[in-house]
Amino acid sequence: MSDKGSEGATDIDTLKDIGPATKTSLKEAGFRSIKDLVIRGPMDIAEATGIAIEKCITLCNKARETLEDIGVFDKPFITANQIYEKRKSEYRIATGSKNLDDLLGGGIETRAITELYGEFGTGKTQICHTLCVTVQQNDAEGNLSRALYIDTENTFRPERIASIASARNIDPNTTLENVIVAKAYNSSHQEVIIQESPNVINLHNIKLMIVDSIVSHYRAEFLGRSFLSERQQRINRLLHILLRIAETCKIAVVLTNQIQSSPDALFGDPNKATGGNVMAHSSTYRLYLKKSGKNRIARMVDSPYHSEREILFALNDQGIGDPQK
Repeated sequence: MSDKGSEGATDIDTLKDIGPATKTSLKEAGFRSIKDLVIRGPMDIAEATGIAIEKCITLCNKARETLEDIGVFDKPFITANQIYEKRKSEYRIATGSKNLDDLLGGGIETRAITELYGEFGTGKTQICHTLCVTVQQNDAEGNLSRALYIDTENTFRPERIASIASARNIDPNTTLENVIVAKAYNSSHQEVIIQESPNVINLHNIKLMIVDSIVSHYRAEFLGRSFLSERQQRINRLLHILLRIAETCKIAVVLTNQIQSSPDALFGDPNKATGGNVMAHSSTYRLYLKKSGKNRIARMVDSPYHSEREILFALNDQGIGDPQK
């Protein structure tokens, strides 16, 4: 069943054996659909509504069962072959570079988090801007696909989107209309935007969600070792919400991440992604971007099934592409 066909079936009013007072409390707290309940989880629901945690667990279980019945989620205990056949038809977004698409197994995967990390100037934001255009060149389930861009570093530039669209012979104005932008001014604002994003995703047929960058505000606000634990817990909670958004809404989530240097590293590359093990365990795919003269290197650092290898790509008028031979 397509998302469009199941949209009415995921309304909060379709929950069975739930009283009108509970439904009113959920709606007033911003939970508009069953998907919102699954994405946010029992703890968030209890915190936002004041409903007892035991009842919130029951609500989430009922919501998950409903999504299984209408085909948004798989039923428990299915064969690996069923999963394999379903993954072969999974929607992917072309990056603009054939080399990078090949590294990713065909493009940016939906229902997954793809993390891009590297130092400044390695092409992270350029890839994100290009994806905002290429996602509109894909025909997802017969509908025009759109992008949601969450900007935390003030690096989003509509001029770049327009120039990439023009270079690809696409109308710039139409392209810009199909990119929804939200600027996050601090970590709390960023969390609110991401929590509210499922409603925007369903309303505008979003197939790509970009967060550029995921840890910028947290690094600026949580300074020192005394705040490290709280920072990591906040990031961990946010990443799990993003992963559930990717799975529940059937979209691709792309995160950019900063790097930090290890001064005690005597051999090898001293740079590593920020966020520690929290980021490493939450991202489905991790790509490390580096400079190589006029070109850029993308290395698959972590993946459930890809081999660890490197490819070359280039920055150009069309956003990103392959180096000229």
